[in-house]
Amino acid sequence: MSINRRQLLAAAGATPLLSASAALAQGGTVIDITRARTDPIPIAIPDMAGGPLGAQISRVIANNLRSSGLFRPVERAAFIQSPDAAAATPRFQDWRVIGAVALVTGRVQQGGDGLRVEFRLWDVLPEQQALGTAYNASASNWRRIAHIISDDIYKRMLGEDGYFNTRVAYVSETGPRDRRVRRLAIMDQDGENHAFLTDGRFQALSPRFHPNAQQIAFMSYERNEPRVWLFNLQSGRQEPLGSFGGMTLSPRFSPDGRSVVLSAIRGGDANIFVVDLASRRERQLTAAAGLDVSPCFSPDGSQIVFNSDRGGDQQLYVMDAGGGGARRISFGNGRYATPVWSPRGDLIAFTRIARGQFAIGVMRPDGSGERILSEGWAMESPTFAPNGRVLMFYRESQARDARGGGYSARLASIDIAGFNERPIPTPTDATEPSWSPLLG
Repeated sequence: MSINRRQLLAAAGATPLLSASAALAQGGTVIDITRARTDPIPIAIPDMAGGPLGAQISRVIANNLRSSGLFRPVERAAFIQSPDAAAATPRFQDWRVIGAVALVTGRVQQGGDGLRVEFRLWDVLPEQQALGTAYNASASNWRRIAHIISDDIYKRMLGEDGYFNTRVAYVSETGPRDRRVRRLAIMDQDGENHAFLTDGRFQALSPRFHPNAQQIAFMSYERNEPRVWLFNLQSGRQEPLGSFGGMTLSPRFSPDGRSVVLSAIRGGDANIFVVDLASRRERQLTAAAGLDVSPCFSPDGSQIVFNSDRGGDQQLYVMDAGGGGARRISFGNGRYATPVWSPRGDLIAFTRIARGQFAIGVMRPDGSGERILSEGWAMESPTFAPNGRVLMFYRESQARDARGGGYSARLASIDIAGFNERPIPTPTDATEPSWSPLLG
């Protein structure tokens, strides 16, 4: 059962130990993203007071911040002041001498099934508190609290929203390459709390989150009818989306969550349709000869990007949300696919295939400023973190062994600046990730 932020922070809720306005008024440190990319912020994160759970929470926070590539947690062996003493009153010179710019302290209190976590972010150089909050939740949600605190620190230090309190849906793949079993799976963005959503009796592909993060649209081959289905994460209920006459694929929700845009194959062409979720009425948006697939709304809902071979080769196009004014935006060497609009609205990510190589890249919505972030033998399906700072995708590898071949597919993430590519752990091969919005 999923739990939103309001439920998580029930009872006393999130209690400010120092208001954000007060912290800002004190002139705390905010570090530019560009500076943090070249010189990650040294931050000390000792174990929170209160026993083993405090240590676990601190380690999740440290791992989150380290994974962003923008923070460098100071080695614990260098700590001078003890964690318990720091939680009471930091001795700033002990943290300054080991190079820490910021310090995170906290205390965990448990009672029955309840949990209270107090944390403070300290600006070491001016020796002042930059942020302080207390969270109350059930003990089973301690990891969610760690992710929320990580987001708090990220936003306070960098001036933009974090992305740690999120989940990732993806396609879990097992079995030989010519007989793959594909199931929907879901996990926290750091690979923890993993669960399978479908049982593998029917192939499942291309999961996409609803803006409320409580529903997933995906393509299923149930009853040998390839079409779009909806999966409710709270109830576990699955249902088909409408009764289209042919194959439906590549669904995405509209930004307001009231409709789904998808591709439907009828005759020899694939065209883009939008389906109203309340009435299940469909409306056709494209009618050009060829294959129009992989549609994705802009964050304001006014435009749709998609890929099409209508011009003779697979390229990216942007059109008005009502279906008019389609214009090509990709003009590099190669074929373009799987476009997705950044939540910020400033970039479109894509897959490019050229000269036998795959690449993940970004461009502006008008097609200018194309940049390749990563290249390889096979990679595809970029998805943005909710703050638009990081992309996740999947990368295939082909290894040679004594029998002449091998295959694996793994998730990876990378900053939109093209640095800090890192693997994302999954228990099986993994493809087609979809990053959720920040959890409520």
